[in-house]
Amino acid sequence: MSAVFTRSEPPGDYFVGRRYYKQDYKFWGYVRKPGQPWSTAQLVVFNEKEKLAPDREKLSFGSDNNYEYKLYGNFSGQTVYEPASNGFYPEFVLKRYELVSTNPVPIFRSQYSDRARAALGRTQIEKPE
Repeated sequence: MSAVFTRSEPPGDYFVGRRYYKQDYKFWGYVRKPGQPWSTAQLVVFNEKEKLAPDREKLSFGSDNNYEYKLYGNFSGQTVYEPASNGFYPEFVLKRYELVSTNPVPIFRSQYSDRARAALGRTQIEKPE
């Protein structure tokens, strides 16, 4: 379903981001190139030296869960250790963002499957489809 929407995105010097908030985790969410399917997105940690993440700017952490953004910035080429997941994630240097949607098309199985939603544990990290 989400492929229909990604094809209509204009090419450009930006990325598409979907906030994926999980309590206790320090990653920001999934980031992909415009026009690419969500299955190609990478779970990233933001470098906020130039620009704070949207929820951090508002001091309302996680309030933008599942929001979709147009992100301006770049991948630094570095990976960042995230202790709660014991994983390494690419670092994205955020320079600017634009809110695209507060209610975007579902990209996670738990958003459209009751069975997947019931099976999702608090510490499980979903991947977009």
